[in-house]
Amino acid sequence: MFDMGWSELLVIGVVALIVVGPKDLPVLFRNVGRFVGKARGMAREFSRAMNEAADESGVRDVAKTFKTATNPLGSAMDGVKDAARGLTEGLGKDKFDPESETGKLAAQRAEDTKRIQAATARAAAERKAREAEEALKKAEEAEADLQAMTATASAPAAPEEPESKI
Repeated sequence: MFDMGWSELLVIGVVALIVVGPKDLPVLFRNVGRFVGKARGMAREFSRAMNEAADESGVRDVAKTFKTATNPLGSAMDGVKDAARGLTEGLGKDKFDPESETGKLAAQRAEDTKRIQAATARAAAERKAREAEEALKKAEEAEADLQAMTATASAPAAPEEPESKI
């Protein structure tokens, strides 16, 4: 609401110093600070009271209704998600009679899920083991190349023979 920068505050401070004087300036600033604090507290209390009144009168419900009216696709998707969540919360193998066809299918599905999870875990472990073996082979090859380079660098160089001109 009040947009004041450092330059405006500096001008106000200089004018206050000239008008009030250096002796009474700290008292003036202390009183101004108290006034600003009280004003902020009153504004905060007013805002809180307005929010409580809005909650009691149902303004937030009306705002939510307007929001869903302006975005019907989003509200429809939220409705679909809520419905799907409501359907899936009650499902599980423990919710059905084990002797019924639905209970048998639920138990079979749970068993199949566990098998798939086990097979996936085994495949991942085998892949990681295979990748580890390949990395180990590459590391051994790199070490062998390094040793070969070190051996050729430390070996005495053979005397060069002059090229024959033919």
